Amino acid sequence: MKLPRRQFLHLAVGAVVLPAVSRAAKAQAYPTKPVRIVVGYAAGGGTDIVARLIGQWLSERLGQQFVIENRTGAATNIGTEAVVRAPADGYTLLLAHTANAINATLYEKLNFNFIRDITPVAGIMRVPNIMVVNPSLPAKTVPEFIAYAKANPGKINMASGGAGGPDHMSGELFMTMTGVNMLHVPYRGLSPALTDLLAGQVQVIFSSLPAAIEYVKAGKLRALAVTTATRFEGKSDIPSVGETVPNYDASQWYGVGAPKNTPAEIVVKLNKEINAALADPNMKGRLADLGGTVLPGSPDDFGTLIVQDTENWAKVVKFAGIKAD
Repeated sequence: MKLPRRQFLHLAVGAVVLPAVSRAAKAQAYPTKPVRIVVGYAAGGGTDIVARLIGQWLSERLGQQFVIENRTGAATNIGTEAVVRAPADGYTLLLAHTANAINATLYEKLNFNFIRDITPVAGIMRVPNIMVVNPSLPAKTVPEFIAYAKANPGKINMASGGAGGPDHMSGELFMTMTGVNMLHVPYRGLSPALTDLLAGQVQVIFSSLPAAIEYVKAGKLRALAVTTATRFEGKSDIPSVGETVPNYDASQWYGVGAPKNTPAEIVVKLNKEINAALADPNMKGRLADLGGTVLPGSPDDFGTLIVQDTENWAKVVKFAGIKAD
């Protein structure tokens, strides 16, 4: 049967519009079941805490449980790959972290490409590391530390929570930009590294701020600086490394990602709700307690941050010749 031209065009237009309407309807209804947020670190750490804060917010706002799943191992690569391989339907998300940007160069043979295979959803916050030393070390400022290290080559042991982690990379960047030579001593986690710093077995750590700040307050460790270009507004009494070493900046960031090809409508919806969280005074206060400043913005803004940070850390990894364990 031959259809009249007007009827044919009407049906053709309907065939094009229907999938778009269907996608929009699904996005409007999303989520209709629990959502997983995969965290590449163990429960209780800073990344896990951030994921749970955002997960609780999204659960309350969107009416479905956002469940945190800790998939540890290979410096977050196991958890990241689990998200990369998940269906692109918005029901598996990643708590993305600076480690993802570092790993892109640190690991020669990954089964995924983070920038290509993860869709940026939203930034959450940026957190400085903090350069802390054992109080027995005579240096009380970054310039004094640099002078002491250069006058005592081979006597400074720099601990970290593991080779290639943000704390290690902060120290490597410091050495690259100052010409200081320190012996890197990697530990299986930041907690045992701090224990040995407290005992004087090592001399310095570029620790995450939340992990070390209570020791600083108690006078058990001395804070020399935060690892940012300028002072951190939450700890303005502590100088920044950038005040002594121009252009030095080694902060960590947190955000949310999803498998590539996740519907744009779902990404936009999640971005909107996460940005609402970052504008909420109570949430901002909770993140500030962790040493963080919020990172509001669009998915493209977060994507730009990831690309820039990946390029910056690639230079440090290659210059220092660092290899993954």
